[in-house]
Order: sequence, then C-alpha cells, then structure tokens
Amino acid sequence: MATVPQVLHVAGVVLPEEEHRDLYVVDGTVSYQPTATATTVTQGWIVPGLVDAHCHVGLDKNGAVDLDTQERQAVTDRDAGTLLVRDAGSPADTRWIDDRPDLPRIIRAGRHLARTRRYIPNYGLELEPDALAAAAAVQAGRGDGWVKIVGDWIERDRGDLAPCWPDDVVRDAIEAVHAAGARVTTHVFGEEAVRQFLDAGVDCVEHGTGLDDGLLAGMAERGVALVPTLINIDSFPGIADAAAGKFPLYAEHMRALHASSRDVVRAAYEAGVPIFTGSDAGGSLAHGLVGQEIRALYEAGLSASDALGAGSWRARAWLGRPSRLIEGAPADFVVYPADPREDLECLSRPRCIVLRGHVVPPGG
Repeated sequence: MATVPQVLHVAGVVLPEEEHRDLYVVDGTVSYQPTATATTVTQGWIVPGLVDAHCHVGLDKNGAVDLDTQERQAVTDRDAGTLLVRDAGSPADTRWIDDRPDLPRIIRAGRHLARTRRYIPNYGLELEPDALAAAAAVQAGRGDGWVKIVGDWIERDRGDLAPCWPDDVVRDAIEAVHAAGARVTTHVFGEEAVRQFLDAGVDCVEHGTGLDDGLLAGMAERGVALVPTLINIDSFPGIADAAAGKFPLYAEHMRALHASSRDVVRAAYEAGVPIFTGSDAGGSLAHGLVGQEIRALYEAGLSASDALGAGSWRARAWLGRPSRLIEGAPADFVVYPADPREDLECLSRPRCIVLRGHVVPPGG
C-alpha cells in the first residue's frame, strides 16, 4: 500500500498580507486547500523565512573552516529563522549544503576579489588590477548570480581608507560580470570607492558608511541596493582603538563613519533606496544574528514592517526567490508567538521553523 504523505497544518496570520489563514504544507509546498487528515503543528504569526543577505558560511576570522564548523554555522543561522543566505564571499566550498534539506538555502558570490595585501588574509583572491576583470568573470561562473569585489581598505602609505582599484578597472570588471549575467556587490567603507563603484554601475553596496545624499538619490533612481550590516559597523570603534597608535587618521575616520552610520541608513530609507538585512556573520561576528540586524534597521529609522520585510519577503524578491506564502510556494517559513512587527524581540524566539516542507527541530 502506498504511503500517504503527511500534511501539516499551521493556523495564524500570514505576513505580509496580514490575513488569518489555515496554511497547509503538502509535498513541501504551501496550500490553502483544507485537508482533514492534516496534523496541526502550531499557530501564530507566519513569516516567509528570514534572509541574511550578507553572511559567510564556511569562513571565520582566520579563513576557511572545516565541514563540521560549516554545518554548525548553517544550523545556527537556521535556528534563528534564517532560511535563505546570500553568502557574500567564502574561501570554502559549501556546495554540499545544497544536498541537505535541513540546512538553509544559499546563494553564493564566490570568492572575495581583493587587491594584493589590501584585505583580510586568507579570505579572498588577492589580485593586481590587470587581473580583476578576468577573475570577476570566473567568479560569475562559480557563484549563484553574484560577484563580490572589495572596493576599499586601508592604504598604509596614506594611513587611511583608499580605493583599491583604478576607475577603468572597476568599470571593466563590472561590465565583465554583467556580460556573464551576474550582479556585482562591493565592500566599501569610505567615501571615495563607493562613488567610483556607483559610477561604474554596481548593483549593490555592502556597508556603505561613506554614502552621501547625492549618491543615495542616484541609488534610489537606479534601484541599487544597500546592505548596511549595522551590527558589524558597531565594531568600528574597536577597530579604531586598535589602529590609533599606528594609523591615527584611519582611526579617526572609522570612528566618524560609525557615528554617522545610522544617519546614512535613515537617509537611504527616506530616499527610497532598497535596504536589506545582512549580519556579516562568519568573520569576527557570530552566526544567527539576523534578528538583531532587523532590530538595528528599525532603530535606525525604518518602520517595523519595512525592517522585517528587509529581512524576509522583500529580500527574497530582490534575490529572485519566492517571497510570498501563496498557493504552491515552497514551504519555507517561521512561526512566531506574537506579531514581530509589534515586538521585534520575538524574532529571537521562533515558535516553529518549517524548511522545505519539514518542521526543523532546533539544533537538529
């Protein structure tokens, strides 16, 4: 006799539609057709799985990590409700995770592309300018539609942040990626490199602490995204303290960028720039912090609904993944005990996580 697949039932308010529904999970997808044999799992506020759009599974502060550590990182993100990750650069091969139905879905940007001796050791491919465009094209083929270029870092002779690449090199690299059908995102802290990359047609800005009102207006007009990583930017004062003795100009600059970081995000939001959540987990930051980043965006000036959307349905749509829990959509969602827009703290207390149609036990 054929086995009848188990049908799950969750009752509650489905966001962002704000409709009270009886949601069923059938063969890994969402259904709203009542099924008498369904097993009721829970009830609450039902949110499309959270998104960490700047995360590094397979990386820690020293570089690539082993498979067991990769698994722990992915499980930690999943247990925090992150069911979709845009991995913004990793030296480790994490493709094996794609075969694990209990781990988050990952969209990869390949390896960081960085200027020689102008980035964190063991993280990316370190290149001279004449090799950037070709390397970017290669990474476009190895990633999942994204390439990550490090736009600025400290230049020791200057003693401060400085662009890593000449203008024409940036343009050629972005053109090569676009020709391959992928998008480019750039790590930028300061004011110079972000202007350079925006002029060259970049698709997304990571961190973006050096943005000004004019650049934000241009980003809004072109739909260029910002992933501010505010909880990572909160490390800037510590970086400044460590560098102050040798690079006082750089230290002062980093403190100033940190001090204005929330103002930049608020101005970006008011200008209409698409903003998405990214924790920057995997370097010096722990995994599982996307809820903290959502709260940080809210505290910077986003509405609670827009902050949550930046880490859920809007981020999913931006990344080209199903964003609404409509009939037939993949059953990737998180159930909370209360409306997270009214109490963002409840993001740290998911009642139930459903990934690929299965209830995932915490730490399982």
